[in-house]
Amino acid sequence: MGIDIIRVIAGLVILIVAADRLVVSAVRVSKVLNVSTVVIGAVVVGFGTSVPEFVVSAVASSTGQLDLALSNVVASNTSNLTLVLGLAAIMTVVSTTHTVIKREGLLMMAAVAALAIVLIPMSVTRVEGVALLLGMIVAIFLLIRWARVGVSDSSDDAYDIEADSERVWLEVIYGVAALTATVIAGYQLLLGVVGIGDHLGLSVVFMGLITGVGTSLPELSAAIAAARRKQSDLVLGNVLGSNVFNSLGVAGLAIVIGPGALELFNPWLVGLMVGSAIFAGFFAFTGQRIARWEGFVLLSLFGIYSAASI
Repeated sequence: MGIDIIRVIAGLVILIVAADRLVVSAVRVSKVLNVSTVVIGAVVVGFGTSVPEFVVSAVASSTGQLDLALSNVVASNTSNLTLVLGLAAIMTVVSTTHTVIKREGLLMMAAVAALAIVLIPMSVTRVEGVALLLGMIVAIFLLIRWARVGVSDSSDDAYDIEADSERVWLEVIYGVAALTATVIAGYQLLLGVVGIGDHLGLSVVFMGLITGVGTSLPELSAAIAAARRKQSDLVLGNVLGSNVFNSLGVAGLAIVIGPGALELFNPWLVGLMVGSAIFAGFFAFTGQRIARWEGFVLLSLFGIYSAASI
């Protein structure tokens, strides 16, 4: 178990450093290209930090562990909405706009609802998996279409991060390198956490919580780095985009690879995932921000989810 502890410590350190550099590059590129920061967060950072979920769920499904694969997705979505968003809100008030809520927010809600509808019967088919993947294609199209719309509605001006148009490609390289390091570090951290969990003999459902939180660590690191720099749009974009890709892409791929009945899956966890999305959406809609006390409420929901997973 010693190597797993080393993976956890090293992965955590690299995650913190790489995620902070990823935030800087994402903001600089968005300012140079005049693209909404929230869309950069949703498409680039959100998709990139969802890579660990893709890897873990695909591997689990291909080895006949569909329950673990989908538990990972549900736990990751819930962690993003409660743990990630809650901690970011506690660090700094996460402000937003009605435009973001009506577009990216509703898109995320639709993706989470689609996943819930597929999972509730406790049995999934390959057709449903394909439908989710097609939904991801539509979501990506919409996010890209919105990329240059509402730039002026951004809630953060990012005055503390300067952008140089002549260095934009260098920032892209830095951003890709930081994103790669974030994903690799998150995966190593996940391996360490799972290794420790196996050593302690935890259940499949609880292991799903561990992998879900583990694969959400890149999102958590990116959100904390963005919150520290008061980049609310990047925090929201990261969470919204990651949940869209998790619900449609990650779950869709896992189901296509290994459809079947869910024997060990807890349907109540799906309800908690949907409930977390509703709470987060309500908080964001009222006052166009998520205040610190609302962040504590979201963290409480994460505690409830964790208790239900045991």
